[in-house]
Amino acid sequence: MRIAMTESEFMPQLESAKRESLKAFGDDNMLLEQYITDPRHVEVQVFADMHGNVVHLFERDCSVQRRHQKIIEEAPAPGLSEETRRSLGEAAVRAARAVGYVDAGTVEFILHRTTHEFHFMEMNNVTSGASHYGDDHWYRLS
Repeated sequence: MRIAMTESEFMPQLESAKRESLKAFGDDNMLLEQYITDPRHVEVQVFADMHGNVVHLFERDCSVQRRHQKIIEEAPAPGLSEETRRSLGEAAVRAARAVGYVDAGTVEFILHRTTHEFHFMEMNNVTSGASHYGDDHWYRLS
């Protein structure tokens, strides 16, 4: 990952990242993302079934971290408008539907601390160890 804080830094940083990627992976395709300084880490829990139904259980703020490990999860996330909460929930449901997700999961977002604009970060399975067998029966494997 490279960060370009000015326009003049962009091309040198891009070329450096492409060289490194080509050497390590044999591919120099790049994904460009906005760099957000001092972001908030906000997650939304989702549940999805085999019939295309997806619901969310609102958001929580996981910004208090040490060495990239969450220390405190606060729900509801403080200081968000109802519109931002609704948008986060809707985005999480869309993400789960887009990949045909079935299970409980967490959709994680990077949230700009002042504007509350948010960007998808990742989605994680919550119930690893649970598998589906048969028509409507869940069996716990762990």
